[in-house]
Amino acid sequence: KGITNAAVPMGAVACHRTIYDTITNAATGIELFHGYTYSAHPLACAAALATLDLYRDEGLFERARGLEPHWEAAMHSLAGAPHVIDIRNFGLVAGIELTPRPGAPGARGQDLFRALFDAGLLARATGDIIALSPPLIIDEAQIDTMTAMIGAALQTLA
Repeated sequence: KGITNAAVPMGAVACHRTIYDTITNAATGIELFHGYTYSAHPLACAAALATLDLYRDEGLFERARGLEPHWEAAMHSLAGAPHVIDIRNFGLVAGIELTPRPGAPGARGQDLFRALFDAGLLARATGDIIALSPPLIIDEAQIDTMTAMIGAALQTLA
């Protein structure tokens, strides 16, 4: 999704140069075949190139790097909230792990997902972990709003 800004489906294969060289420089000269007859569709490639231009021109990766300390502090401010047992983050991605409800693993995570969705915040529930990955155009005020929404929703969970 990220390579085309979710405009059209697109995938990519990447490998370290030493792996590529090992395959292509073998005695039999094996090609690094990794696609299908419908691969490299021009529309998907055009969307991918336009998206990569936007990432560069808008400085979105640098922007995300600059927001990382604020994001980390905001997410970890939820550490004392009810049912939170762990918070992990890397860049602008975070996982908030909740104490499983006895006899119903994943239920508390689903309840938090629904509460956040009803409040207007889209997250992802994976069992009793809420995964967050905001758009790269987010700002500090929006991070603070997200954090407040999550904190409020956590207070409502049984």
